[in-house]
Amino acid sequence: QVQLVESEGGLVQPGGSLKLSCAASGSIFPFNFMAWYRQAPGNERDLVAHITSGGITHYTDSVKGRFIISRDNAKNTVSLQMNSLKPEDTAVYYCYVLTAGRQYWGHGTQVTVSS
Repeated sequence: QVQLVESEGGLVQPGGSLKLSCAASGSIFPFNFMAWYRQAPGNERDLVAHITSGGITHYTDSVKGRFIISRDNAKNTVSLQMNSLKPEDTAVYYCYVLTAGRQYWGHGTQVTVSS
């Protein structure tokens, strides 16, 4: 019912910035929950940030003050602006949507922070 398409990640130098975007299409109900998760090799998939349909946000402690999650309800997109990137931010980033009681995941995009 819902398809999520993430933008390309890439290789970024420490201290640099990168913006990820996720476009959702299909049967997305007005009340929904959108989020970004990430997973590094050997680790669990962890929540990075989420945003409700009402604009309420939450960030995991390690990215507070550096990352910003936002959404465009008209376009059904969710974005993650990543600033002051650190090597430990290296991971595959996944877009997530919860709507009408169902969960959807993007394919995942690689973000590598290295000099």
